[in-house]
Amino acid sequence: MFLSPKACGHQELDTNESVGRDGHVGVAGTTRDVVSIRMKKATSGNRGSAMKSNVPPKTVDEYLAGVAEPARSTLNRVRATIRSAVPPEATEAISYGMPTFKYKGGLVAFAAFANHCSLFPMSGSVIEALKNELKDYFTSKGTIRFPVDKPLPAALVKKLVKARIAQNERKKRL
Repeated sequence: MFLSPKACGHQELDTNESVGRDGHVGVAGTTRDVVSIRMKKATSGNRGSAMKSNVPPKTVDEYLAGVAEPARSTLNRVRATIRSAVPPEATEAISYGMPTFKYKGGLVAFAAFANHCSLFPMSGSVIEALKNELKDYFTSKGTIRFPVDKPLPAALVKKLVKARIAQNERKKRL
């Protein structure tokens, strides 16, 4: 039985030939050695990330320093808007490799990627509740995407943050 090159994790050469991870070429069930063909192993982590370095950041400032422009300026504006809306007791941290604000639990996170920036409200219900105001943005269950050169409107970010604060405060009272 002959599997397609892509199904076996091989690099495609022509219709009947492929190179495996071990550097061997397979031709419809036969194998022969190839000396100089090697596949580059894919690296894990930072898939699509806009980070310049492979060293994981320890602080939000380190994260932002590693983000290329214009995403860095965009995320700095989002960060400033979030800071203006959170209580003084709120903290910043890196969680799952992303800048995160915490207040009585996770509040919101944000990140830069190759072609967009994202805000993560850590609550699908907040996104659902504000879906009319988010109609101009790509959203999923826990993500709001926006262009690397255009931050979300400050009023919208504040509204999202205030809603998350209210959720976390209700949760802590129970």
